[in-house]
Amino acid sequence: MTSRVRALGALLTLAAGALSPLAGQTADTPMKLTLEDCIVRAMKSNLAVAIQVLNPQISAAAVTKAGEKFYPTLTMSLLRRKTNAAAYSFLDASAASVQNRYNDVSVQMSQVLPGGGTLGLTFDNTKNNTTQSFQTINPRYGSTMTFNLSQPLLRNFGWDTSRHDILVARNNLAISESQLEQQLMATVYSVEQTYWTLVNAIGNLDVSRQSLQLAQDLLEKNRRSVEVGQMAPLDILSAQAEVATREADILQAEAAVRNAEDQLRTLLNLSEEDKKAYSSLVPVDTPQAHSRDVSTDEALMTAIENRPELRSSRMTLKNQELGLKYARNQLLPGLNLTAQYWSPGISGTRILYLNDNALTGVIIGTIPGGASQAIKDATNFKYKNWSLGLTLDVPIANALSRASVVQARLNVEQALLDVKNQEQQIYLEITTAVRAVETNFKRVQAYKVARELAEQKLAAETEKLKVGLSTNYLVLQNQRDLANARTSELKATADYSVSLAALDKALGVSLKAKNIKLSE
Repeated sequence: MTSRVRALGALLTLAAGALSPLAGQTADTPMKLTLEDCIVRAMKSNLAVAIQVLNPQISAAAVTKAGEKFYPTLTMSLLRRKTNAAAYSFLDASAASVQNRYNDVSVQMSQVLPGGGTLGLTFDNTKNNTTQSFQTINPRYGSTMTFNLSQPLLRNFGWDTSRHDILVARNNLAISESQLEQQLMATVYSVEQTYWTLVNAIGNLDVSRQSLQLAQDLLEKNRRSVEVGQMAPLDILSAQAEVATREADILQAEAAVRNAEDQLRTLLNLSEEDKKAYSSLVPVDTPQAHSRDVSTDEALMTAIENRPELRSSRMTLKNQELGLKYARNQLLPGLNLTAQYWSPGISGTRILYLNDNALTGVIIGTIPGGASQAIKDATNFKYKNWSLGLTLDVPIANALSRASVVQARLNVEQALLDVKNQEQQIYLEITTAVRAVETNFKRVQAYKVARELAEQKLAAETEKLKVGLSTNYLVLQNQRDLANARTSELKATADYSVSLAALDKALGVSLKAKNIKLSE
């Protein structure tokens, strides 16, 4: 699996080398770029890559958020209450009113358990001070330590069920990483395709200029022949027309070069400083036509193992399977076990009455007491109490829940079909890419021979024209044939390089082939 990418500054490094800083350039200086330079710049600056890099970070944050479910929760509460009510007789209070002051300090910690239950610990401390008559302890301190357990036994029970959101978030992280890898591969391919398109456009422009020069040379030769009377003035019209046509071809070729440069600039997302410092982009590398033998069966196995979109589809299938499992669990009755174990403690200032009878209302003394004894009794479990219960919840109508299961099952079937469809598309893409590599290599060889023959034919026809055995028309025709042959050879060579890049993309090894690594 691709390494985790968790920060916007994720390092995208090229093992073959890093781009050298460019400084001290003028606005008329062309920016010379190798294919490697372009790929490095695209990895660092391309906006589509920058957007996609954020998705794994968002998914990683979602994993952390889902995991917070199992973090312990600490709750503290403070309550202070004062009440004042009228006293209707001496039985209520010796004064005209009854006053009560009540303080409650509570600390609670709870923890979600792996099985889906909740374990809690509560420590509660109270103080009650009253002016009501016939009190034997006043103020009164109370402390209670309580352990609570709530555990589902059917619905919402199980490690996978309680971790459902975490498992889905982890799979989504893997999906976003695969999508990032897919975007990087697409960017590498786009850079290669645009780079070789620019190389081909510049080559076509050179061929057009060479063709124009040949036509101009022939036109000049014809003019000299007209001046010495060896050729009629009407015979130079065809050469003049050809010059005009080839000048128009140059304009079209120059526009193609500028279009390819603009597309490459967009992919590289050049800074404003670079745009101001350099007048044009000049590719340094030239396409090479080295034979590459590829077995379709081996290529298919490689693609099945490496294609990121296939991994993404498989992860989506896992998520849908988790959803189906969770939906089935929600159909179960709700059977919940509740258990409680607690220990109370009470202390305070003891009031002594005459004859040890509070009804006399005669206080003869007090025995001071504080909250420490109540806390001690609670923490030492002096008074042990417990309760145990089961609650059964059987829904009479669970049509919605059943619909959720049906929906989840259909989602699984859809995801499974998507995986199979991906495999079919990969097979088609592999066979097409392998065939394109083989075909384009043969085209390069054929157009090379055609270009060499066109050069020989033009040379022979030019020599024949010198001795009067040929015509301007035939020479111009051979010049056009040579220009077309050169253009076809350049395009075939560029197409072969692009088809190799397309094959690497189809195999899912574009990043490995370029030694591009994803680091934390």
